[in-house]
Amino acid sequence: MRPGTPVSPARRLAAILALLTWLALVVFLVVAAVSRWTVLVATVTSISVFVLAAWYVVARRGVARAIGAAIAVIAMVAFVVVMVSSESIGVLLVALVLASASVGAAGYALRTEGSDAPAHITASAKHPVLLINPRSGGGKAERFALADRCLQAGIEPVVLLPGDDLLQLAESVVAAGADLIGMAGGDGSQALVASVASRHGLPFVVVPAGTRNHFALDLGIDREDVPGSLAAFHDGIDRVIDLAEVNGRVFVNNAAMGVYATVVQSADYRDAKIQTVASMLPDLLGPTAQPSDLHCTLPSGEDVVAGQLLLISNNSYDLHHLRGGGRRTRLDAGVLGAASVSVSTAADVEALTALELTGRVDQFHGWREWTAPAIEVRSTRPVEVGVDGEALVLDPPLRFVVRPAALTVRVPRAAITAPPGGQPMRLTDRSTITALFQLAFGHRKDTR
Repeated sequence: MRPGTPVSPARRLAAILALLTWLALVVFLVVAAVSRWTVLVATVTSISVFVLAAWYVVARRGVARAIGAAIAVIAMVAFVVVMVSSESIGVLLVALVLASASVGAAGYALRTEGSDAPAHITASAKHPVLLINPRSGGGKAERFALADRCLQAGIEPVVLLPGDDLLQLAESVVAAGADLIGMAGGDGSQALVASVASRHGLPFVVVPAGTRNHFALDLGIDREDVPGSLAAFHDGIDRVIDLAEVNGRVFVNNAAMGVYATVVQSADYRDAKIQTVASMLPDLLGPTAQPSDLHCTLPSGEDVVAGQLLLISNNSYDLHHLRGGGRRTRLDAGVLGAASVSVSTAADVEALTALELTGRVDQFHGWREWTAPAIEVRSTRPVEVGVDGEALVLDPPLRFVVRPAALTVRVPRAAITAPPGGQPMRLTDRSTITALFQLAFGHRKDTR
């Protein structure tokens, strides 16, 4: 939408509805808080005690962990008792309905009309090939009969067999004349085949047959419609995006270092996630934990020590929330995104939890976030890294670089017309309220 462009009646009505329901929610909560101030105090206290006790469950062993668990249970029971005895469940339900209505209306009013990423319609390939990892995503490829669908659509399917080297396989299909190459698998597999496509200047198709498929999500591809992504082979539109590298290894999403990377390195993690996490976290977060040995330099020139988490990504994520990993509005900005979190005390955990719940984790005092075309991470020992979900150990220094416009991705037409991945709706933001007012009065200056 351009500055001064008239707004459709439906979006204008949605903006008005979003503002009215937001105002109603604020008034309702203020009245509820004043009339039930004792309930509010009891609720906040029980939740605070629960968060503090949970920290001891996570970061301690033995008696301290057992006491923390007992207190956490008592705090949660107290919360439930307060809510039920004070008949506050109804208050919560009304607040949730108003909040959902406001967020839904605001999301419709502020939706974008589609991706602004450079794209162009393409002719069908003469020799399209899809590499298929049958083990990814719990067997999605077999469940959706991707190989059969490929044959019906004139796409050559190449199924990965046990012991096959995916990089070598991708190189071999290119040598055999493939002029369009795709990958059906998880993000780690997508990155490997994307590196081959980039090296040979071939367009690349993403088929979201993995578990999380974050790369497909940020490209606007419907992760639930795995067969539908095959439309890119014959009715695709090309987008030129960036790739990132760490010590020469390509990745499409991010590389995580710190507590998460250490935990997933464990041989027991895949078979017993909860038990492994419970066993390892006290050594990683407790009072005997070794301080972080990850060092990097900010764009300002300041040398900093990363905390419990250091995330470096191909373009920057919106990380107002830690849960869900965030989304990227762009994949062609030519920068790396970086974020780190340092937590050392139970009070830090309580503050981080409160900010996470309100979508303002970036306001936490132990949070750092920046962008740069290249980042070097230094350490005195090998670094455990989760690269696009793959557990690796790399020798320092770790040199991260972005490769602007390195890959042409061919996506289904629907991925271009769909709204791009982006920032979660936050009605507490001044910019969101301002944009809704502009829409409500019929015009809005586009901020994309």
